[in-house]
Amino acid sequence: MRFSVVDIGVEEDSEAEMRTPHVVVVMGVAGTGKTTIGPLLAARLGVPYAEGDDFHPPANIAKMSAGTPLDDDDRWPWLDAIGAWAQGRAGLGGVVSCSALKRSYRDRLRAAAPGVVFVHLAGDRALIENRMGQRQGHFMPTALLDSQFAALQPLGADEAGAAVDVSGSPDEITERAAKALAQLPDAS
Repeated sequence: MRFSVVDIGVEEDSEAEMRTPHVVVVMGVAGTGKTTIGPLLAARLGVPYAEGDDFHPPANIAKMSAGTPLDDDDRWPWLDAIGAWAQGRAGLGGVVSCSALKRSYRDRLRAAAPGVVFVHLAGDRALIENRMGQRQGHFMPTALLDSQFAALQPLGADEAGAAVDVSGSPDEITERAAKALAQLPDAS
């Protein structure tokens, strides 16, 4: 089944509920808040959360820590591991963070777990760079933000998911994400 991309702005709806046990991939460039919003959204939906960075092999983390962008050969095993987790949660629901910047990456995730939906955390580059500069203990340096934006291919109209603005507080962003998911057609 195909879904439309739903672009949710700043409106809030505290009654937003998901109707089906989707596996949700919280995606976006570094610094959009995937690691913050993912667990909040999972708690809101009552499903488990998996941190996408935990699926990276040590060589990928070392490469990014050194300021070197990953290439597709680096990403395939990582995406396959995330896809396997998502496939294992099919019908049960779950939330996993994963940059999923390119359509080909999302296609690979969908090949492993056809029912996944995406929440694309999107926002102004200056806001994202500011947030990246404030976080501590993360391996992704701000210097790689340009390569992230260069690689980003936003969700297509034929991809299951929603774009969600990252301005505001984590609770506001989570609320918008839950509302966007509730507006998606039922995947069953």
